[in-house]
Amino acid sequence: MQAVLDGTVLADANDADVVSIEGNWYFPPEAITPQALSESDTPYTCPWKGKAQYFDARIPGNDHPDAAWSYPQPPASAVDRVGRDFTGYVAFGKDVTVA
Repeated sequence: MQAVLDGTVLADANDADVVSIEGNWYFPPEAITPQALSESDTPYTCPWKGKAQYFDARIPGNDHPDAAWSYPQPPASAVDRVGRDFTGYVAFGKDVTVA
């Protein structure tokens, strides 16, 4: 499975390595293309997944603010709810094609 934005691959992983949560595919940290994302200052806290870290996508000639997010320290209850540890996994917004 890949996450692609403007023809640039942001993440690439085997289907078995991604996690589906609330309709979004979360990629393991090692699947993220190096230097494709940079941390954003946008704050967000999910009521059950905890504090999120947003990322801007760096595409040659065009940056996309808050194109991805991750949960660096989800509570144990969230991991139990998902059924798999998704710590640090990265999901992508609607402008990114995931297939």
